[in-house]
Amino acid sequence: QVQLVESGGGLVQTGGSLRLSCLHSGPTFSRNTMGWFRQAPGKEREFVGQIRRSLGWVAYAEFARGRFTISADNTLNKVYLEMNNLEPGDTAVYYCAASSDWALGSLEYQYWGQGTQVTVSS
Repeated sequence: QVQLVESGGGLVQTGGSLRLSCLHSGPTFSRNTMGWFRQAPGKEREFVGQIRRSLGWVAYAEFARGRFTISADNTLNKVYLEMNNLEPGDTAVYYCAASSDWALGSLEYQYWGQGTQVTVSS
């Protein structure tokens, strides 16, 4: 059974940084691709970025490019989302997700964490 546990959320001022972590476990093939999503109040969940752990492929949403970085430490079974120059619009619950494939959308992710709250104050 795949388990995903996010951590690292919190309150930060505009322009600040946060690093989210996702500790993952379970069958390796089910965690080939790890993704980050976010959901702000009253909005739909949106893709932030993803990483193919064995190959290092990464992909980002347009808003994340240049400010967010996804990385993986396969020895620790952790995936990270480094967020810099944060804006109030980045306020959301951030979710870690796992897929057996190079997912093309949230529907292709089979496993989800509980989420961690990120709040950016102005």
